[in-house]
Amino acid sequence: MVPLKIEDWLTVIVMALLALITFANVLVRYFTSQSFAWTEEISVFLMIMLALVAGSASVARNRQIRIEYFADSGSPARRRALARFGALMVFVLFVLMTVLSSRMVYDDIRFGETSPGIGVPAWWYSIWLPIASVAIAGRALGLYIRRGRRT
Repeated sequence: MVPLKIEDWLTVIVMALLALITFANVLVRYFTSQSFAWTEEISVFLMIMLALVAGSASVARNRQIRIEYFADSGSPARRRALARFGALMVFVLFVLMTVLSSRMVYDDIRFGETSPGIGVPAWWYSIWLPIASVAIAGRALGLYIRRGRRT
């Protein structure tokens, strides 16, 4: 069992980095009338990572988006079946995302793609999508298993 504190701490770290980078850019822009060119690119990457980490936490806590009318109505067996179906669909989606984003990372490496803002290899950013997708798929599989055990 993987502790939920991993997502919690990653959220804190990513939010802190995002706040520090943005604050530094504001200070530099205020005092010099120029800005750091790299802050926008890093900030976009951190916001995407924040969404993926939060997605993993929401799946692990069974707080993903659903239509409450359908998910919480009916017999306990129906609710359990719908919960398992939802977890299974999230698992399938993120396994597919893992495969497709791994192909994207491979292409970034093979073709030598670089980021538009600071020119670093694009795979430095894109490698995190398959990693986060595996984490979310794992959380969804765990949720599927937990929902099957409950009576």
